[in-house]
Amino acid sequence: MKIYQNLTIIGTSHIAKQSIKEVKDTISLQTPEVVALELDKSRLLALIHDGKTRNLTIKEIFQIGIKGFVFGIIGKWVEHKVGKLVGTKPGDEMKQAVKTAKKFECKIALIDQRIEVTLKKLSKAITWKEKFRFLADLIKAPFQKKKIPFDLNKVPSEKLIKDLLNQTKERYPNVYKVLVADRNKYMAKRLYRLMQEYNSIIAVVGAGHTDEIIQEIKCLQKKS
Repeated sequence: MKIYQNLTIIGTSHIAKQSIKEVKDTISLQTPEVVALELDKSRLLALIHDGKTRNLTIKEIFQIGIKGFVFGIIGKWVEHKVGKLVGTKPGDEMKQAVKTAKKFECKIALIDQRIEVTLKKLSKAITWKEKFRFLADLIKAPFQKKKIPFDLNKVPSEKLIKDLLNQTKERYPNVYKVLVADRNKYMAKRLYRLMQEYNSIIAVVGAGHTDEIIQEIKCLQKKS
């Protein structure tokens, strides 16, 4: 958890039980004016309805881009598989945030870019080199002797998160730009506006976004 001025950012793991408890306890204790979530409207509705959303039409898939669509499917599948190992569903911490915010009558703000926009950008940005690397990494993963040591029930350490982000940035620079850097800037702008309008905000975002969002907010403040 990081605090910057009137903003508290809870960095979560989307499948960690620790994150669910931290979100509930922090919102209950601080009872902020606003709870901001790393979600857009369509993802919030999907969480509320336990992931049951309508299937995309062929036209919508092509609008997003085949590569972005496939990447999104793979990411969702991996999260659900890992979530089953620890007895949670991906996004349970976000559902807890919504539930606790409603209990204490906090406003809810959705601060993330629309998923369709993100996947469309990803389809355009990802290169063949990155796709082949991704496929090769998936194939090699089960045979690698060096495993990443962390408890799936807990949020990874800051050092581990930083190391993983650096590896992603090095191996998949365009993927990193679209999924991490660009979204950090988008969410920072939304949070910066909320910080000007309200006295207390709690933001619930993936742990890999926390530090860069704060840096982006500081940059926006210097420019204003």
